Amino acid sequence: MENNNRITSILGIKYPIVQAAMSWITDAKMVAAVSNAGGMGVLGPHGGYNVAPSGGPTEVGERLRNEIRKIKELTDKPFAVNLYMPKEDSNIYSKTTFEVALEEDVKYFVAVGEVNKTMIEEIKNHNGILLFRELTPTVEGAKMAEGYGADIIIATGYDEGGWIPQNRIGTFSIVPTIVDAVNIPVLATGGINDIRGVRAAFALGAEGVYVGTRFIVSEECPAADATKQDIIHSKAADLLLVSSLQRSTPHKLARELEAMYRNGEPSHKIEKKIGEQGGLLPGMLLGKLDEGIISVNTAIDLITEVKSCKEIIHELMADFIK
Repeated sequence: MENNNRITSILGIKYPIVQAAMSWITDAKMVAAVSNAGGMGVLGPHGGYNVAPSGGPTEVGERLRNEIRKIKELTDKPFAVNLYMPKEDSNIYSKTTFEVALEEDVKYFVAVGEVNKTMIEEIKNHNGILLFRELTPTVEGAKMAEGYGADIIIATGYDEGGWIPQNRIGTFSIVPTIVDAVNIPVLATGGINDIRGVRAAFALGAEGVYVGTRFIVSEECPAADATKQDIIHSKAADLLLVSSLQRSTPHKLARELEAMYRNGEPSHKIEKKIGEQGGLLPGMLLGKLDEGIISVNTAIDLITEVKSCKEIIHELMADFIK
């Protein structure tokens, strides 16, 4: 494959790979490591911290500012900040995140959520580069985002870790569907853990990949060692659907939630319970496996060891390395 494509040109990076904006388990060290290795690191929600904020959006903003400055001390390469995008108007935390990022001269944004014309246009009016990921990807949403100014679309398959699409369309189906619907480049995401997944994504028409779970099991990821080992030793067949929105490796809380969901408990009530337990903080970051959920994609059988972000990128991007 040629090293020069639209993703690398738009983002100013060496390889067409973007690290997913995962809540709690990204920090300056990890983001910089991905960017320094030729990909694009993305600072996710609560990046760099291990306790929930108590001071509202102001505290969240200052935390973000501090972590952005740490990233800049570790790399001079492009990196992005995650931005939650609600369907209408704005969200006070999204507004604060965007304002702080602009103040710190951040140019790249991974917006996750719904198509929001006002927010997309505001990002573009400030000369930002927007990678848009609709939580449940649709042709209509991709076309709208493109029309409003998005630079790159992230097409998410049901195979992914994190917030699962509600249309239950797998990566192999959604990627070519979105590719055919838009004229801007598409990043594929969902179950891409080795070079075979990368090659498949390109065969489907994607021009790059957006990778989360594989980067959790990296040396630089702040996730607990217990969490990384849990992912290594778990199999796809072990995974539990704890709600319509999330899956987890099987531990105490996950088993309880899976039983509740299987017995008819509405997903929004289960998600509320997960939030009350700290969301992804206890299980993913702190390694308290029985007290949280471990959210991963369905291809975890392919992850067998902890490696550096550079090694992971070189393995996934081997076809682009001359």
